[in-house]
Amino acid sequence: MAAIEPIDIVELGIADAQAGLVLSTEAGWNQNEADWRVFLSHGIVFGVRDSGRLVATAALLPYSAGNAWISMVLVTADSRRRGIATKLVDACLDAAKRRGLTTWLDATPAGATVYGPLGFMPTLQLRRLRLEQPQTDKATRPLSAGSLDALATRDSRAMGFDRSTLLSEFAARPRSRIVSGERAMALVRDGRAARHIGPVLADRADQALGLVDAIVRSESGPWLIDAVHAQDEFLEGLVHAGWNIERPFQRMRFGKAAAAPAQLPFAVAGPEFG
Repeated sequence: MAAIEPIDIVELGIADAQAGLVLSTEAGWNQNEADWRVFLSHGIVFGVRDSGRLVATAALLPYSAGNAWISMVLVTADSRRRGIATKLVDACLDAAKRRGLTTWLDATPAGATVYGPLGFMPTLQLRRLRLEQPQTDKATRPLSAGSLDALATRDSRAMGFDRSTLLSEFAARPRSRIVSGERAMALVRDGRAARHIGPVLADRADQALGLVDAIVRSESGPWLIDAVHAQDEFLEGLVHAGWNIERPFQRMRFGKAAAAPAQLPFAVAGPEFG
């Protein structure tokens, strides 16, 4: 795609899941094909093609109460620095505006410098952490199967809006688990390269840490988790247990929040889903 050529933005369909996966894999992200199918079947995904090859994407995933998530902003290496990502985000914002949606996203530090001038306001911060295997084989708290309804109710309080459709889709996948223990709940699912834990919801940090510890000792890794930075006791506990911080994310919002969260989660479903 030559720099002087116009950028032709198209709306993608479910048949583009594999092509989207190629882009996110190139970027080293953890999404699998099932994740792409969520965006393509439940959201709006805009893309740019070059000679038939998908070279860029951005997704708008509507939730309830007039909220939506922007994510999967990807441009292949040889098509960058041409303003494509900005135009794709603008397409998502235009689609959200037509539907009266407040949009959210979780940005890398570099992305935050781009989204700020577009009108996005910072809210909370996240830290992505990775664990290959637990440090020791000490005994852990027992795990119980958790209820999807209970998880969705607690997630709604933490987010300020309902995401039961998304959580139900996650829970129905092979190898997904909803687990609970001592007033804490979490969803565990497969990613492309690592198992992902989140959201993690609990009354206290020690409950959340105990549940995460029991999860990672119940099966093999590697593991990823996206912890809320303001939950400092939880974050410090993860690092002490051997988790390594890989990168920060800044949560940002375009428009007014419909409702304030009743209680922050300890970890989120992922920067692509919120």
